[in-house]
Parts: sequence; C-alpha cells; structure tokens
Amino acid sequence: MDVADREDLTLLERAHERFCAGEPVESDVRPWVLTSWERSRHLGVVSYHMPPVYDSDVDLHGRLAQAATPVLDELEARLSGIKVAVVLGDEHARVLQRRVGEPALLRGLDDNQVLPGFEFSEQAIGTNGLGTALAERRPVLVWGREHYPDSMSGLVCAGSPIRDPISGRVEGVLNLACLDKFADPAMLGVAVNATDRIEECLLEQISQREQAMLRAFLEARRRGGEVGAVTAQPIDRAGPILSHDRLRLLEKATELISAGQAVVAVVPLSGGRTATLVSRVIENLAGTRGIAVEAILTDGSFWHVTSGSRGDHGDASTTRRGPLARAATPVPVHQPPTAEPAIAAGPASTVSAPRVPESPLTAAPLPGAPVSDTAADRWLLAVGEPGVGRLAVKARERLSLIWEAGSRVGTSLEVTRTAQELAEVAVPRFADFVAVDLPDPVLRGDEPGVLDAGLRRIALATTLRNFDLEDVGALTHPPPTTPQGRCLADGRSVLEAELDTTFWWTPQDPERGRRVREQGIHSLMVVPMRARDVTLGVASFYRSRRMGAFEEDDLTLAEELVGRAAVCIDNARRFTREHTMAVTLQRSLLPRGLPEQDALDVAWRYLPAEAGVGGDWFDVIPLPGARVALVVGDVVGHGLHAAATMGRLRTAVLNFSVLDLPPDELLAHLDDLVTRIDNEESTRDGPETHECEAVTGATCLYAIYDPVTGACTMARAGHVGPAVVHPDGTVTYPDVPVSPPLGLGGHPFETTELRLPEGSQLVLYTDGLIEDRHRDLQAGLDELQGALEGAAGRTPEETCQAVIDTTLPPHPSDDIALLVARTRKLSPSKVAHWDVLPDPAAVASVRTECGAQLQAWGLEDIGYTTELILSELITNAIKYGTPPITVRLLHSRSLTCEVSDGSSTSPHLRRAATTDEGGRGLFLVAQFAQRWGTRYNPRGKVIWAEQPLHDGAAAATMDDTPADTLLAQFDDLTL
Repeated sequence: MDVADREDLTLLERAHERFCAGEPVESDVRPWVLTSWERSRHLGVVSYHMPPVYDSDVDLHGRLAQAATPVLDELEARLSGIKVAVVLGDEHARVLQRRVGEPALLRGLDDNQVLPGFEFSEQAIGTNGLGTALAERRPVLVWGREHYPDSMSGLVCAGSPIRDPISGRVEGVLNLACLDKFADPAMLGVAVNATDRIEECLLEQISQREQAMLRAFLEARRRGGEVGAVTAQPIDRAGPILSHDRLRLLEKATELISAGQAVVAVVPLSGGRTATLVSRVIENLAGTRGIAVEAILTDGSFWHVTSGSRGDHGDASTTRRGPLARAATPVPVHQPPTAEPAIAAGPASTVSAPRVPESPLTAAPLPGAPVSDTAADRWLLAVGEPGVGRLAVKARERLSLIWEAGSRVGTSLEVTRTAQELAEVAVPRFADFVAVDLPDPVLRGDEPGVLDAGLRRIALATTLRNFDLEDVGALTHPPPTTPQGRCLADGRSVLEAELDTTFWWTPQDPERGRRVREQGIHSLMVVPMRARDVTLGVASFYRSRRMGAFEEDDLTLAEELVGRAAVCIDNARRFTREHTMAVTLQRSLLPRGLPEQDALDVAWRYLPAEAGVGGDWFDVIPLPGARVALVVGDVVGHGLHAAATMGRLRTAVLNFSVLDLPPDELLAHLDDLVTRIDNEESTRDGPETHECEAVTGATCLYAIYDPVTGACTMARAGHVGPAVVHPDGTVTYPDVPVSPPLGLGGHPFETTELRLPEGSQLVLYTDGLIEDRHRDLQAGLDELQGALEGAAGRTPEETCQAVIDTTLPPHPSDDIALLVARTRKLSPSKVAHWDVLPDPAAVASVRTECGAQLQAWGLEDIGYTTELILSELITNAIKYGTPPITVRLLHSRSLTCEVSDGSSTSPHLRRAATTDEGGRGLFLVAQFAQRWGTRYNPRGKVIWAEQPLHDGAAAATMDDTPADTLLAQFDDLTL
C-alpha cells in the first residue's frame, strides 16, 4: 500500500517515511528538523536500527556532574509525580545521570538504552533531544516522529545545551523526556532554566578553586613568617600608584597567569618607575594548579592583600569571584631570613622559582631586571588558573578586535568596500581566511530576494599562499549539505570546530577538498549577514594549523563582527538603491541627446556627485531663425527633491523658450515660478511638510546665439559666468552681470551681448567643476583657464575631456555639468532680405523675388507654399502693423520665413465661420508651416514660419490640394 494512502499516519509520520524513502519533503517538517534528518542520513544512520553505543570510560562524577547534582536534586523534587524524566549528558551526548520518570516512561527509556554511559549523538542515532541540541547548539524540542530513530517516535524531548560560563564551550546537555501523550511545550522552558542554574554552579566551581588557591598561598606566606599589620592606605614612598598603572600591572599579571609557568617580567610605570612581576606555580589542597603573581617596585613601594581583622589571611580577600582573585588593600611586610622556601600548601605543592637564601618568597630576577633595594617589599597582585588567565587574555584580545572593527568597518557607503574591511579586520588576528558572499541584488541596492540564485564572492582576505576557494567576483551555489548551505537555509551560524572536508566538500568538488587539506584548514565558522531580520549573505571564517580550532566564544565574536558589518552593508545597500533611483530620475530628466542644428558644435559632460545626486542640469534648445539657446542651471542641495526640482525647472525653461523670450524675460518668468513653488512648499499641510525643502538657491544661465550675426545674448541668475575660448586660443571670462539666485525676486535681470567670431568656443558649467571644500573659486577658475588654453584647435569633445581631466576633483562632492559650444556662422548666401513698402501692391513683387531666390536655392518644389505664407504675413504686416516692414528668408535645416514690422501687436490664430470674409490667412499658414510664432525685439516684432526640408522639398500640402490652386484661392481672400 502506498504511503500517501495510509490514513492512519499523521502528516509528520508520512513526511518521515517519505524522507526515508528518498521522496521530497516540503512543508510538513520544521526546517531545522529537516536539516537534522539530512545530516543523519548523510552520516549513514538508519531509522529502523539504533545500535547501542556504550563508553565504559565516561566520567560519571566529573566537574559537570558535580555542578549539575544540586540542580537535578531540586528538579527531581519539583517533578515528583509528573511523568517526565530528566537526563544529563556530557559534551559527546553520553548519558551521565537519569532522574524521575513513571514506570511506562522508564521502560521506554530502558528499551532505548537511555542509561549512564550510552551515547546519543546525531552521528550515532540521528535526530534526538540530546544529540540534536548539541549539534544545533541551542535549545530544541523534538516531537514524536521528528526523532529519526523509529523506536523513539513515541517520545517528546526538550534538550538544552550547557555552556561553560567562562569559555562559552558546550560542556553537556540537559534533556527532559516524556511520552507524547503527556507532552507540554513548556517543558523546554523548564530545561532552559535548569541549564542556567547549572552554568551558575560551574562558575561557582571556578570561583571556589581560586579562593582555595588564594587561601593556600596566603597560608604559606603566614607559615613563612610574613605577617604584617593591616593598613587602610598604600605605603608608597615614591608616590601613589596611579589607576592606569594598576590596570597595566593587572593586565600583565593576567598574561603571566595564562602562561602557566614561573617567569619574571618588568613593567614600566608612570614617572619613570618600573615594577618587577614574579609568577609562581601553586596548588590548593584539592590539587588544582594555579599561578600567583607578586610585584616589586624599584623604589620599595608595595601592596599586599587585606588579611582581615582576625589576622587570618584569606577571609576578607577571597570573597570576590573569579576569574582572577586580586589583592585588595596594600599591607607592609617584614620577611626574616630563612634557608628554606615555604610556598603553597599540601603534599603536592609546586615551586618552580629558584631557591635563594634571602627570603622564602624571593625569586631570582631575569638578567637585567631591576631589583628593589629592599627585596622583601613586594605585594600579591593576582591569583588564578592558567586556563582562566588565557580566557582573560582572549577576552581582552576580542574586545580589542571589536573596537578595531568599530573604527575600520563601515567607513564608506560602498557594499564591496565594507565587506572587504570586515575580511581585513579578521585576518590574521582571528582567522587565516575570510570570505564574504552576497547575492547580486544586494550589490545593486535591491533586496536580497531568493538566495538560491547564488552568491557572489565580493571580498576575501587570507594569510595562506595559493589558496582561494573562489576568486572575487565568482558566483557560487552552496549545496544544502555544506555549512554555507545550512547557514542560508536556517539563518543561523554554523560552527565546524573540527572540519571534516570529506563530509561536505569532496563529493561536490574533490579538487577543492584537496586544496583545503593541503593548506591544513581544520576549523570553520559560517555566519549569516542579517539586518532587519533579512539574510543578506554569509561570511566564512577558516583557520589553518597556525591557529587553534574555533570555539563557542569565537562564534559569538564572529557574530558580533558580522552583525556590525551587516548593518553597515545594509545601509550601503539602501544608499546604493536610493542613489541609483535618484540618478535614474535625474538622468531621465536630463537631455538624452543633443538636437540637430547648424549654429553650434556642442559637447557635454555630466558627472553626479559621489555622495548623492544634485540638481544640476543643462540644455540645448533650437530657436526660430536658426538660433540656439544654451542653458546651464543648478538647484542647491542633493537627493530626490533636488533632482525633481531640477526637472520642473528644466521643463519650465523649455516651455518658456517656445515663447521665444529674450534671456532676461525668461529668467524673470523662471524666478516667479520658483517663488510660487517655494510658497506652495511652505504652506503645504500634512506630515510631509517638514520633509520638503525650498527651491531657493537655484541658479541659471541662459544664452541665445544667433549664427546670422554671431551675437550671443545672455543673462544669469546667481550662476557662475561663462568662459570663452577665442579662435586664437586666448581664454577670457566675459563680464556678464550677475543677478540674485532664482526665487529671491531679483528681477529685472540684466543681459549682455557678446560678438563671437566663428570658431569661438563658449564654455558653460556649474560650480561643482571649479569649487569644492579643498579648493576656492579663484583656484578653480585658474585651473579651468589652464585647461582651456590652446583649445582653439580642439573639437568641443576634446575640450570637454581636457577640462574634466584637469579640473575634476578626486571625490566630487557636487554635481558637475559642462557644456562646450563652438560657434558657426550662417553663410550670407543662405540669407535673403527685402524691405517692403507699406503698400498692398508691393506684395506681388516681393513674392516674385522670393520665388526667384527659392529657385536659386533649388527649392522650387516649395515655392508656391512659401509664396502663400509670405503673402499672408506681409499682408497682415501692411494692414495691421507699422513701418518699417522687412522680409527675410533663412535656408538651413529648414526654410524660415520672417516678416518684421515696427508694431508690437501680435496676430492670433482663429477659425473663421463660413460667412466670414476674412480670418483664414493664419489658419492656412499654420497648416502649411511646420511651426510658426512671434518674437519681439526692441523695434517691434517678427512673425516667422518654418517649413521642413525633405530632400529639397517641403512636406505635402493640406488635403493634397495643388499649391497653385490654393494660392489662387488665397489671392481671392486677401485681395
């Protein structure tokens, strides 16, 4: 019968059977349980057979059992009458003790060999409360069929690892077990609370050993005749011992204790003094080996431990807890000569220092070490165990590493640089090889998305030669069974204290496994980079033979380092995303290409700031009459608001340019617009009020170049002035009157007119090119002038590149917009001009001369259309305008007809009714011309109309009506 059809099985049971049968298991199993099953299967464990693994050498009464016994006694009393069993295991998941339990439960435990000495590691039997809690290194609740062995499917186990409070190493595990029908998830909390109390007992053991060693040492000194009265203050004949000197001495004493042997060291102190530290090996009555460190000042000053009012050395000073017992209050000591040393207590006492006749506590100094004039003037500085001393040294080194990481990691808002800083901090002090892998979306500033798509190696640091698992930039896909795959799947750190390369590397990549073994890689930690509860990637730490295996404390330190780096990387990622969004917005608002025109050869550069986009913009706008407008502007500030404001101002300039306004009038309209925008922002209601910024501070330069006359008219509002490169190569900064920035009501704006010879280069730019916090304005202008000198023979593109190469700051703090335009002039042969008498009869003669000119230009195909347009425009000027009246034809990329008169009255296009005798002239002009309009000058107005040229001909006429027919109809209307 198929497994899926067996209705008597629960979902978990069916999932377990599917897994054992090699079928896929999806959402019916908790992720960490599924990972444990995969480990069990990979280790060769079978669910239907649980072979007993017994170790006769297990220490059932060791340090862990002694610390746990009072806690288990209390727990047994509390659980009396409750159908729960308590099992204590060591670091290898071997049972040390079993307490409580009702008969049915005890029979189940006996059947599964849950007895002292039997092992329940995952490697031996698979997923279970003891072994899985050790493998996961965290409290676990294994429910029924989540057990990998079939025989344990009727149990529910709550396992919690027990850690050494000093080293953080897992010393054992406490497991509560019951039948599934009596299970309660609260039992996991009971197990965790019990392990906390066991860890407190382990800490008390260390404190008790230190106290015993201190008492033994002081007793030895007392028996040697070194008895002195207690004093309340230090006796420092050469001055007080400063607080930082005390810390320096205690730090060195910790190192001597961690060395575990008798040595002599000299410590420099403030004021030119020194102290000689002498460490001695001692043992307490229980045989625990320790180190006592005494200090001697060269000037004879000394401390000693407080002995208490009862004269009993050790009572008052030994109440403080480890890891180091320190002397509390200095005491003077007199030491009579003796021939035999009397250090330590008990038959197993050990003294490694040489015997000298002066004093039972005098050690021979190292060569060159200063010795006090009164060698008996010494004090007890610290007593401790070498192992605890090494832990203290490690703790100091770890704190130093964390401090260094805080100052070195996250110095920029770049993802790759931050990752590289993390790797470089950890190597070589903490690991031999560190690699950081992130998914590609994080590098682009996006959310990490699905990590199954692979990780990109973006940073590594190593002390190993010719060893790189993947190069920087390589894309990896960690299999689920590898530590990296498990870390990504569970979102938790993975510690492989003793790395088995054949387990997770060789099957996928034998060559990689070979390289790992050759380099002596033996220990690994993989830590997830998490920020805001999102896994951004992983950091892998490897150690070779040069360093010892990773421990639990190392994992805690790695998580601290990676956690800090993850926050920095997430900030950099979000900055990258916002910067990309702002740059994208800004790029979309800037011109994507330059329009076609014949007046100027133009090149440009736009460089956003490193810290964020700003509001710089530029534009090239073709105007009627073959003229071109050049615009450069800057909105003060950075970010999306500045970019959006820039887009609004650029759009406004484009719209105002359609009206063909002179530069001063256009800036006046733009100034009014900025003022209205500022007023809207200041009066806006809602929570976004404080997030908006005023536009005040925007600047703009607007210039119009006429290729017929070579005149360039410009005005500027708070913007930096232009530079002109003359045909002979000289560079000048024209004196263009500067008006206040936009939005301050600074109009009327002043204009100036320049005459630019053909071949001149007009250079417009924003202040980011010439000014930053490391360079003043004048220095920037001098650099720009140096870059422009000799640019007469260059193209605008070459000039742009020369300017950027010379003046660009190393790290631009502001946007840079640069526009270089080389002037052209329209050939006189492309311009035709006529003066018209204010007489309707003159229209025919002008039309005839126009037709002849068009024939000379090879534009006969548009002759009738052009004559129609000119006839209407001249007739209107004669009828409604004032003298002088002139006609001008411009032949460039299009044919432009211009009729000017001395009146400022503007014509208006309207649709005439069927009964109207007139009003159709401008309508016909608008239909035949591509565009038409009016511009004003100091002497009146100009009405113009443009016709596109396509291979020498105009576009098709309206309704495909023959031009001569339309012209005849037009003549009837106008006459």
